[in-house]
Amino acid sequence: MSAPSTHLVIADDHPLFRDALRQAVASVLSTAKIDEAGSFEDLTKLLEQTSDVDLVLLDLSMPGISGFSGLIYLRAQYPAIPVVIVSASDDSATIRRSLDFGASGFIPKRFGVETLRDAIRKVMEGDVWVPADTDLTAAADPDMTRLRDRLVTLTPQQVRVLMMLSEGLLNKQIAYELGVSEATIKAHVSAILQKLGVESRTQAVIAAARIAGGQWKQGTPTG
Repeated sequence: MSAPSTHLVIADDHPLFRDALRQAVASVLSTAKIDEAGSFEDLTKLLEQTSDVDLVLLDLSMPGISGFSGLIYLRAQYPAIPVVIVSASDDSATIRRSLDFGASGFIPKRFGVETLRDAIRKVMEGDVWVPADTDLTAAADPDMTRLRDRLVTLTPQQVRVLMMLSEGLLNKQIAYELGVSEATIKAHVSAILQKLGVESRTQAVIAAARIAGGQWKQGTPTG
C-alpha cells in the first residue's frame, strides 16, 4: 500500500464534529492521513512530534485557546502549515480577522458535508475559501488594525504567555506550565507589554480580548 500523500489534523473538542470533518476529508482525499486533537495542548504536542502536516482544521474555541490565540500561535510557530478555521462563530468580522491573522480559509460549522468537501478541496488546491455570502469589503477600524499589527509581532512563546495571562495565571504558574524560570516569564511579559504598547498585564489582556471581538477568554491577571 502506498504511503498517504496528505496529512491533515482536525483540532476540535467535539468528537461528533471531528467525525463529520473526518468523513468530509476522507471523501475528498481517500489516502490522507488524518489525526485528531481535542485540545490545543494535544494539537501542539502532535505538531511537535511530526513536521509533515499539510493542513490544520482549527476550531476557534476549544480547551487551551479562545478567540484567535491558537491561530496566531500556529501561524507564528508553524508558518509553513496552512490553517483553516472551522467555527460556529461565522460573522463577517470574525471571518475577516481570521484571514488577517493568516488563516487559509474559514468554514462555518453550520454548513453540510457537501460544502465541507468543496471547501477542503479548494484549500488543498491552494485557494483561500470563505462562504460566498461573506462581506469582506467593510472598512477596517484603524485602531483595531494597529492593535492586530502589534499582536502579530509576538513570538510563539509570547503568544502562549499572553494566552495564560488571559486565563489569570500567575508568573510562577506560567513558568511551571512552560517549564522555564519565573525570570524568563517576567522577561516575556515585559516584551509583550512593550510590543502591544500597554503598561500593565491587565491592559495586555484587554487588548487581546478586543482584537478577538470579545472571544479571547479573560481571567483576572494578577502579579
